[in-house]
Amino acid sequence: MHPEIRSYNDGQEADHRGVCDVLASEIDRALPEAENRIWHGHPVWFLDGNPTVGYSRQKPGIRLMFWSGADFEEAGLNVVGRKFKDASVFYNRVPEIDPVQLRRWLEKARDIRWDYRNLVRRKGRLEKLT
Repeated sequence: MHPEIRSYNDGQEADHRGVCDVLASEIDRALPEAENRIWHGHPVWFLDGNPTVGYSRQKPGIRLMFWSGADFEEAGLNVVGRKFKDASVFYNRVPEIDPVQLRRWLEKARDIRWDYRNLVRRKGRLEKLT
């Protein structure tokens, strides 16, 4: 785990720290080729320079977000808007995490991706990578 991500996780309250540790471990295991670092204040994993999955502390809990998750067609992920393709889920305790479901989502995160890396250059227009 990247030292900055370890520090981020360690800065959470006990239940949320456990959630963050499990998420980081599962993401690292599923996406070993991904670069990971703190980006805009929270842990994010990148594939080919594109943000793919990350998590952050918010009022409802730890938000696990998939940048292209709207196209996963998974009932467990909440899609808020349609302009961007993100979808997320909130966790407050480790037992809420379904490891089989999480691993399926992480496989889809590798296979279903949009080009966020060039979003500014394309003036807000997304293009599908896979």
